Amino acid sequence: MFTGLITDIGKIQSVEDAKGLRRFRVQASYDPAEIETGDSVMHSGVCLTVVDYGSWEGGCWMDVEAVPETLSRSTLGDLVVGAQVNLEQSLCLGDKLGGHFVFGHVDGLGEVVAIRDEGDSHRVTVRPPEDIARYFATKGSAAIDGVSLTVALAHDNGDFDVAIIPHTWNVTTLGQLQVGSKVNLEVDMLARYVGRMIGTDMPQPEVTE
Repeated sequence: MFTGLITDIGKIQSVEDAKGLRRFRVQASYDPAEIETGDSVMHSGVCLTVVDYGSWEGGCWMDVEAVPETLSRSTLGDLVVGAQVNLEQSLCLGDKLGGHFVFGHVDGLGEVVAIRDEGDSHRVTVRPPEDIARYFATKGSAAIDGVSLTVALAHDNGDFDVAIIPHTWNVTTLGQLQVGSKVNLEVDMLARYVGRMIGTDMPQPEVTE
């Protein structure tokens, strides 16, 4: 469980494919004394398990592994050495919840279709996959690349806007977004449960003639 409040930007140090898995070594500023094998750490919206770790000047390195399913359904499949990822360690009982409950399960890949400056902030329009577009509601919550954000406006065509303050723009990878960028999306779990309760996400029967 996570909050969507990014605590570090990690850097990909190495990428290795072996035995059907892709292993990433990620450099971070976390104290290695606070890392353990088996810990869950969110990488740009994807919950991954630490399988090895060690000290690195100024912080630590962590090895995490991803299966082909994860690579194909998230931007992790495009990561190369030198790429940056938003990091958040898992929520502990008693921690402050400043964002919203984020599970680290990517629901789909969105595409940035517009970026507009609004004073010192930025308004970003994202086009989600059609099958999850209904879950993004004005003033609702969404996680973009692991960052907890409020939907500023849900458009009739399924696109939605988020307004990003300068602090978030500067301390996460969102500041690197460009039109055409792919982003990991996770819908608000409350919206998903409501959708199930009212039947909007139930499988539709096939129409036969």
